[in-house]
Amino acid sequence: MLKWTWLSAVVIVLDQITKYMASTMLLMYKPVAIFPMFNFTLMHNTGAAFSFLDDAGGWQRWFFTVIALAVSTFLIVWIKRLTAKEKLQAIALALILGGAIGNVIDRIWLGYVVDFIDVYYQQWRWPAFNIADSAISIGAVLIIIDTIKAARSTDNHKTDRA
Repeated sequence: MLKWTWLSAVVIVLDQITKYMASTMLLMYKPVAIFPMFNFTLMHNTGAAFSFLDDAGGWQRWFFTVIALAVSTFLIVWIKRLTAKEKLQAIALALILGGAIGNVIDRIWLGYVVDFIDVYYQQWRWPAFNIADSAISIGAVLIIIDTIKAARSTDNHKTDRA
């Protein structure tokens, strides 16, 4: 099922293009309103998800890079072992792989991840994110959906036998 890694490549390219555009067209922390509750706001994240360990002193850059590369290797092996009937899982893993690599490129080259998608409601703000983060999130949701479908299928199969 490595044929789905083209999706990873698309995520990486879109992620890097949009991050470049955000970095060259936006000013740091200056929101540009797109829609109600949705801005583009340039931010740099030296930590992990939701800026976890953002102020840890620098070691986290290489720590998260190594973890992302290890996870990416694991995902490639996982995708390779999938069968043709596990298409949704392959798509989900390809999205997660593309997102992981998109963010690791930033960590290696810049020392931080470029975030620019800013969603909010009144005074509540979701942590800023990017295309790579979106692909990872969509991939995770697809894995959950696939797992639920597989569990239901197994339950139905057991019921049919009874």
